[in-house]
Amino acid sequence: MNPTYNAVAKLLHWGMAVLIMGLLALGFVMTDMALSPEKLQYYSWHKWAGVTVFALVWLRLLWRVLNPPPAYPSSMSPTLQRLAHLGHAALYGLMIIIPLSGWLLSSAKGVQTVWFGVLPLPDLLEKDKELGHLLHEVHEVLNFFLLFLLAGHVAAALKHHWIDKDDILKRMLPHGTSAKDSV
Repeated sequence: MNPTYNAVAKLLHWGMAVLIMGLLALGFVMTDMALSPEKLQYYSWHKWAGVTVFALVWLRLLWRVLNPPPAYPSSMSPTLQRLAHLGHAALYGLMIIIPLSGWLLSSAKGVQTVWFGVLPLPDLLEKDKELGHLLHEVHEVLNFFLLFLLAGHVAAALKHHWIDKDDILKRMLPHGTSAKDSV
C-alpha cells in the first residue's frame, strides 16, 4: 500500500476543502443580508457550489474505493483508528446529506435549483412552506455539526503532526511525503 495519498486524492481533498469553507462562509453571509439582487446571486452561487460538492463527493468516494487510502501508522491504537474511521465516515455522510438537504429545502420552498444557471435540477419535493422552514433549520444544524467535525479533523491532523510527530498530515499535503518516501 502506498504510504501517501495520490495526486487525485489530494486534489479532491483540498479542492473540496476550499469549496466547503467557501460554502460555509457564503452561507453565513447570505442569510443575514436583506433581500436584494446581490443576496439572490449569493444564493445561486451557494446552490451551484453545493451541487458541485454533492457531485464531487461521489467521485471522491469512487476514487477512494479504487485507490484505498494509506494505512494508519502502527503507532495509532485500534481505538484511535476506529475514531478516525468514524470521523471520516461522518464527514463523507455530511458531504452528501447537507447538499441534499439544501436541494430538498429549495424544492420545498418552490425555488428550483439550476446548476450554474444552465442545468435545471428536478424538484425533489412539492412546494410546502412549513416543510421548507423545517428543512432550512435541518440544513443549518447539519452545517454547524460539519463545522464541529471539521474543527476536530484539523485538530487531529495537527495533533498527529506536532504531538505524535507521525506522517498523517504530511501524506495529505499537496507536496508532502511520508518518512517512508524519503528513505
